[in-house]
Amino acid sequence: MHFFARSKKISGWMAVNLYPEGVCAVHASRTPLAKPVIERAAFYPSDSSPLPELLEKLGKELHIGRYYCMTLLNSGEYQLLAVDAPNVPPDEMKTAIRWRLKDMLDFHIDDATIDVADVPVDKNAPARNHSMFAIAARNQIIAQRQELFNNAKIPLSVIDIPEMAQRNIAALLEQEGRGLALLSFDSTGGLLTVTFSGELYLSRRIDVTPDQLAQQNAEQKDAVFERITLELQRSLDHFDRQYHFITVSKLVISLSELGSGLQEHLATNLYIPVEMLNLETVLDLSKVPELQSLQAQQRYFLALGAALRLEEKTL
Repeated sequence: MHFFARSKKISGWMAVNLYPEGVCAVHASRTPLAKPVIERAAFYPSDSSPLPELLEKLGKELHIGRYYCMTLLNSGEYQLLAVDAPNVPPDEMKTAIRWRLKDMLDFHIDDATIDVADVPVDKNAPARNHSMFAIAARNQIIAQRQELFNNAKIPLSVIDIPEMAQRNIAALLEQEGRGLALLSFDSTGGLLTVTFSGELYLSRRIDVTPDQLAQQNAEQKDAVFERITLELQRSLDHFDRQYHFITVSKLVISLSELGSGLQEHLATNLYIPVEMLNLETVLDLSKVPELQSLQAQQRYFLALGAALRLEEKTL
């Protein structure tokens, strides 16, 4: 859904994201030829109040009605599927995709809210069919999220997904003409994306949490590192075969101080450079000094990416 009130609002997005450990709110502004500015960031821990009360408190303290607000679905609340793009006019695309998804979802298609995202093809190759991402969520989940925010008097304009939030950050890290792999972790697990020219081309979930990476048992930690390495090798090899016109320049990891051991392991076992992410290189964090720590950056990672949203092209 995309709608805007007529009253004057502050430019940029306010992302309000729900996590098991609490609620993150981030407001970002963007101007041409400059780093995006993080104007404010706030975290409300879930152990202090029930979620509806947290959202209502957040709305009052941040004067949320002045902003264009959005949120993200959480892992498990939607399905992201790669499908062949139907050969239909743009205004018929979502209907055609809906028919194509009928037998691919684990719930009835009539109960689904559907959106699509294009995967651009090689401009120098002959015209051929190409892929798209289809995002499907149960109507009930969308309605519940809307009701939760409406009851807290938070004017929700957009509901997005983590893959697109991570893509927004990856777009700032890309080298011109090269693809970028970005690996992040939160309490739900790992998320690998590969982007090129600001577009999402590949997404993979990795069933490893920061707690598993932080364990002290060296043998178990090495086994977790190996699982991640194998998944990355398979995913990057698959990407190379499917998108041979894109060269991935490096892998960037978002994982606070816990990531140093993983970085060293991956750098030894992957064929591309591996770097740790510090968002200070691509974002202006001067108004929110606490975000200069890698630990805070990890907590706010998806909220930051969501707040960097640019309006999507209509298919």
